[in-house]
Amino acid sequence: MSRILFWAAVAATVAAVVAVPFYLDGFWLQTGLFAMSAAIGAIGLNLLTGATGQLSMGHAFFLAVGAYAYVFLAAEPTGTLGGLGLPTPLAAVLAVLAAGVAGGLFSPIASRLKGAYLGIATLALIFGGQHVLFNAGPVTGGFNGRAVPPMELFGFVFADSPEVVLLAVPFGSLERLWLLGAVLLAGAAFFARGVLRGRPGRAMNTIRDHEIAAGVIGVPVTRYRAGVFVLSSMYGGLAGVLLALVFQRTVPEYFGVLLSLDYLAMIVIGGLGSVTGAVIGAVFVSMLPQLLTRYSDAIPLIAAPGSGGVSPAEAARILYGAAVVSVVLFLPGGLYGLLRKIRPSLPSIRLRLARSPETRSSHVP
Repeated sequence: MSRILFWAAVAATVAAVVAVPFYLDGFWLQTGLFAMSAAIGAIGLNLLTGATGQLSMGHAFFLAVGAYAYVFLAAEPTGTLGGLGLPTPLAAVLAVLAAGVAGGLFSPIASRLKGAYLGIATLALIFGGQHVLFNAGPVTGGFNGRAVPPMELFGFVFADSPEVVLLAVPFGSLERLWLLGAVLLAGAAFFARGVLRGRPGRAMNTIRDHEIAAGVIGVPVTRYRAGVFVLSSMYGGLAGVLLALVFQRTVPEYFGVLLSLDYLAMIVIGGLGSVTGAVIGAVFVSMLPQLLTRYSDAIPLIAAPGSGGVSPAEAARILYGAAVVSVVLFLPGGLYGLLRKIRPSLPSIRLRLARSPETRSSHVP
């Protein structure tokens, strides 16, 4: 019976995801796509930090590698900007692999450092990456960035043109990318869930909880630490590719320290070591600034950007900064841990409500 309910829930979720582009406007679709991209990146960082215990403050670097590698590989050379003009699906795959290679080059350092030392070392990736992004003009476009070639898969272009109309609803770039993002997020979550539930996940958790004991029982600690760093980098590269497709332009200053801190906030707020927790945290952190900006006129103490008051972006950082402190102090398992605690009590609450005198009297004719 539980298996039937599980597949029914899966079918309902798929139907809801497919139906979203037919009913929501561009703002909600774009916000949802930002959340999907953030969730993919957060899952990768959670494998590294939450499941294996390796602190990384350079996750934004690997998003930048994925985004810019895709642009360079897929774009045609024009004027001072270079490009290889590869088919966009191949460019996307190679961009993810490029992020993995970047992680692999750094993995010897990652496999030997831990804690704050590893965090500081990964922070150096951000500063080095920013320097390259701003100064490697023929590849990155410099300060102004580069336009992102739209994805084209089996002749279907994920852009506003050519025009596509389904059930009297125009399907532009956001509607098309919504379906692509949902598939990528589902695949990324499914793979990470399999890793965490299998032998690699048990080894990673052992390394996190007691590294010496992991080595004693035969876990190749150095190899696992390096391998997880590469896998996390590839997740970051995939998130960067999807983010570039949604933005339609890569800008160097976006991939800075603040983005890496956002990702750390995502996995802490959602729940360390959990795929579902990473998704919940990514939705919370990525959507909060968008919603505050959208409804800033109706929210007290929130001022329009540039007006001198507390901007929506600043308010969002204050709120999820407070959320991080609250989670660390009161909810070690994050929001997902809170949901897991609440879920078993729901049937008993419903049973008590059914047995209460008020409920019984309401059914008396």
